[in-house]
Amino acid sequence: MDSSLQPQKPPYLMLAILFVGAFVSFLNNSLLNVALPSIMVDLNVENYSTVQWLATGYMLVSGVLVPASAFLLTRFKNRSLYIFCMSVFTIGTAMAAFAPNFGMLLAGRMVQAAGASVMGPLLMNVMLVSFPREKRGTAMGVFGLVMITAPAIGPTLSGYIVQYHDWRVLFEMILPLAIISLLLSIWKLENVMPQNKNVQLDYFSVVLSCLGFGGLLYGFSSASADGWTDTWVLTTLIVGGISLILFIIRQMTMEKPLLDLRVYKYPMFALGSVIAIVNAVAMFSGMILTPAYVQSVRGISPLDSGLLMLPGAIVMGIMSPITGKLFDKFGPRMLAAVGLIVTAISTYMLANLQIDTSYSHIVIIYALRMFGMSMVMMPIMTNGMNQIPNRLNPHGTAINNTAQQVSGSIGTAILVTIMNSVTQSKAESLMTGVDPTTMTEATTAAVTQQALLAGIQYAFYVSLAINIVALILVLFIKRVDTSEEAVRKLEEEEDNRHSKQVSAEV
Repeated sequence: MDSSLQPQKPPYLMLAILFVGAFVSFLNNSLLNVALPSIMVDLNVENYSTVQWLATGYMLVSGVLVPASAFLLTRFKNRSLYIFCMSVFTIGTAMAAFAPNFGMLLAGRMVQAAGASVMGPLLMNVMLVSFPREKRGTAMGVFGLVMITAPAIGPTLSGYIVQYHDWRVLFEMILPLAIISLLLSIWKLENVMPQNKNVQLDYFSVVLSCLGFGGLLYGFSSASADGWTDTWVLTTLIVGGISLILFIIRQMTMEKPLLDLRVYKYPMFALGSVIAIVNAVAMFSGMILTPAYVQSVRGISPLDSGLLMLPGAIVMGIMSPITGKLFDKFGPRMLAAVGLIVTAISTYMLANLQIDTSYSHIVIIYALRMFGMSMVMMPIMTNGMNQIPNRLNPHGTAINNTAQQVSGSIGTAILVTIMNSVTQSKAESLMTGVDPTTMTEATTAAVTQQALLAGIQYAFYVSLAINIVALILVLFIKRVDTSEEAVRKLEEEEDNRHSKQVSAEV
């Protein structure tokens, strides 16, 4: 790395500006979920599958652009890149806030996603170069505060605003934050990351990346609603799977790949990435299954459902910086093991929820689960990033972000499918031997409620099994050596490899 770019001390004001941008982009990811029914009525959208594109489309655009973030972070100065991306995000937010029809609203969401996709990787990379490796835990813990808390409070905030205000307020409150962050970035942002103007964009890799990750994200997201036998779902999954395989093969054989998969030759990064993927499946699926139980089984309103999940989000927010400091002191294994044990216990308790379980009991269990989750993700990812050279940081962060998005989508789709399948078979079992002519509306509702509860309980047991797999993998985690000698050796090896590559090209 160019030593002139390495800050003498962490640029805290600059990081604060980036935090605002990352916060609004992460918040925006889950902000519309509760508001979709209101938007349907207000903009005369005929069916839910159409309005769902406001959420699905945002996720798709982000998902297909994140793999390209490694190229963007390497090719362009971080100041110029942030200003451009935040400008795009601000324009998209304004389009959505003042959209006269659904088409303009959807276009605004897509523009938002295009700008937001680089925010998280950019902030993470600036933090990686701004702090020495032995202090990265604390820094990344603060990053976890944004990455985890923002999307977690989205449904609660959305539920409150939709109940008492117009859905456009969701965008109107983000717009000034985006403008402030943009103006501050123009005034105070500095370039602290190395830049390589010679790196070239492989357009065929971009196409394969879009088809691969986009196809899988769309296919798995749609499968939970449309079913696994749906023609379009199967087509997108097959195209996505084949494209992803071709993408991986191409990256492995290229001298300058779009996404450098050599990061997986570092064992702690590879193991940390796998654990993070498994953990993301359990975390995101829990965020779907818990509201399903609260709203569909218990009949609790969307606002109260969002408020139920808020303490868990607050716990994660408080714990992320604390976990970061504990990681710097004790390393990842003990933290992640304790976190996964707590997560497993709370998941087991969620799997045993009943129709008459009290509201306060659900709040406590969910908050306990989020407490456990807060001790896993950042320590594992930071430990893995500590083992790779600085030149590969953009690729490591891009891979981690992409893997978590795809795995979260896949895990949610699979667990929702399991829930639906068990619900259907349980309903059929309860109806066996019952004369349809004697069924009343109240009886049918009771059967549906009991069947759905059984489906949710079974899905949580599957999530528990996933937790246990992650717990077993954590036992093999080792703390990465961040001493000056180890870091110098790591960087020298990467510099030598890079010099040989450049010489061969010349």
